[in-house]
Amino acid sequence: MTDDFRFGHVVLMGPPNAGKSTLMNHLVGQKLAIVTSKPQTTRNAISGILTTDAAQVVFLDTPGVHRLGGRMNRMLLDAAWGALHQADAVILLLDADLYIKKPQLFDKEIRPLADRLGGVGRPVFIAANKVDVVRDKTKLLPLFQRVGQAFPQVDIFPVSAATGEGTAELMARAIKELPVGPAQYPEDQLSTASLRFMAAETIREKLFLELEQELPYSTLVEIETWDEPETGPVHIAAAIHVARASHKGMVIGKGGQMLKKVGTAARLELEVLMERQVQLELWVRVREDWTEDPGFLREMGLGD
Repeated sequence: MTDDFRFGHVVLMGPPNAGKSTLMNHLVGQKLAIVTSKPQTTRNAISGILTTDAAQVVFLDTPGVHRLGGRMNRMLLDAAWGALHQADAVILLLDADLYIKKPQLFDKEIRPLADRLGGVGRPVFIAANKVDVVRDKTKLLPLFQRVGQAFPQVDIFPVSAATGEGTAELMARAIKELPVGPAQYPEDQLSTASLRFMAAETIREKLFLELEQELPYSTLVEIETWDEPETGPVHIAAAIHVARASHKGMVIGKGGQMLKKVGTAARLELEVLMERQVQLELWVRVREDWTEDPGFLREMGLGD
């Protein structure tokens, strides 16, 4: 470890579906945060740890910044902004392809962030993500000009979280803003999240991938039992909470096929993560309007 080794926290912020989780997973080199094509997948500030010869960076992948109503969504928004208190630097991700195709959304989703981020007192960098899907690269320049007007004197990095394009330059710049100090975690540690949390998130990801429309947003996974013997398979039992009685049958599926499909996909991924056999047991419970229950939300780690 060199005398100018750096350690610090970098918060990843942005609108829903900007690619924050994909970027963190790429930088850390392992899937830590769930990723789906549906917006507002992330519900917790999830940490990933990148250790290099020059620095150790703790990333905080935050829920998407949005204007949706409802108690849970307000809590998620508070969690996203609350993560800034831990930040040594902030990376704001935006979907470059989206704002080229729909420039009117830029004023609605990005400009409101400028004033608030301008007052955080920490270095802010813009990552214009998904440039790999922008076919006409000349269209990036007008977007960068709009970003520069909204965020004057802020460095803009064209990146692709999916392919890694531009991410090395982004990280090299962000690391320069971290304070000099020793690593706080072992070199081989990739996250501060527990295996129980990652198991619940893996199950929730499979629900997002398999269920249609808005139903995934009213599901929550709770690990109820975790038996990890020295030898043999790990036994995990988890409850899937739904907000309506009518949703229960949809999650279970005809003849239990949907629940079986979700469970199989989650189990296979958990076995790779844990490098051992897993026995996964799932069931569905109805908890009416849990997304509006502040006590339950806090109990599940979604509130302060």
